[in-house]
Amino acid sequence: MKASIVGEYTAMANELEGKVAIITGASQGLGAETARLFAREGARVLLADVLDTPGERVADEIGEHALYVHLDVTREEDWLAAIARAEHEFGRLDILVNNAAILGLGLLEDTSLEDYDQVIRVNQVGPFLGMKCAIPAMRRAGGGSIVNISSVAGLHGYETGVCYTSSKFAVRGMTKVAALELGQYDIRVNAVLPGAMQTGMAADDDITELPFPLGRISKPLEVANLILWLGSQKSSYCTGADFLIDGGALAGLIG
Repeated sequence: MKASIVGEYTAMANELEGKVAIITGASQGLGAETARLFAREGARVLLADVLDTPGERVADEIGEHALYVHLDVTREEDWLAAIARAEHEFGRLDILVNNAAILGLGLLEDTSLEDYDQVIRVNQVGPFLGMKCAIPAMRRAGGGSIVNISSVAGLHGYETGVCYTSSKFAVRGMTKVAALELGQYDIRVNAVLPGAMQTGMAADDDITELPFPLGRISKPLEVANLILWLGSQKSSYCTGADFLIDGGALAGLIG
C-alpha cells in the first residue's frame, strides 16, 4: 500500500486497524490531533469533551470512523455512558487516552481550596475514573492500552504550579499502580510526559523558562505519534513507564 501524505503526516501502515479508542479532551489541541491520527491509522474513535461544538466539528471532520460524546471526566456516570456508547457503536474498547486537563497557576499562599480542587478533579480524578470504568470493557476486548497524559510538571516542581504539578505527579503514580494491577488482563498502562506544546494551554503556560536543546517547543502531532505507538502493538512490552517528550528540556536537570 502506498503511503498517503496528510499535512505533515505520512500514513505508512494501519497501526490501529480494528481498534476502538476513547480520547478525552478531544475537541482541540493534543486530543484532537491524536483523534485524527488514530482514525488515519484505522481506529474508530470516540472523541470526548465538555466543549461540544468544537468536539462535534472535529468528529465531523474525521468522518465515519469518529463519534463525539459529551463527557465530564469528573462524573463517573458520564464515563460509564461514554464507554457503553463506544461498545454499542463500535463493538469494543481497546485504547483509552486520558488527555483532558486544565492548567490553573498561582502561588501556594494565594491558591484557594476551590481552585486546587478544580484542577485535581479534572487532572487527577478524571484519569482515575477513566481507568476504573474502562477495565471491564477492556477485559471483554481481551486486553488494551491506557495512555495517561502527565507532563514534565510531573517530574519536578514549578513555582506557581502547586495545583497542576500535584495532579501530574499523581497521574504518574496512578499509572504505575494500574500497570501492576492490570497486566494480568493484558491491559498496559503508560504515561506520556510532554513539555511545552503549540496548543492553547501552552500559550498560557508560564511555568517554565527552561531552554530547549532542539530550539523549539513541540507540535501536537509529535506527541500524538508517541501516543499512537503506545496504543499500538509496537509497544506491547511497555507498561508502567514514563515517556518524556520535551525536546531535551530536562536533559540537564533530571537523571
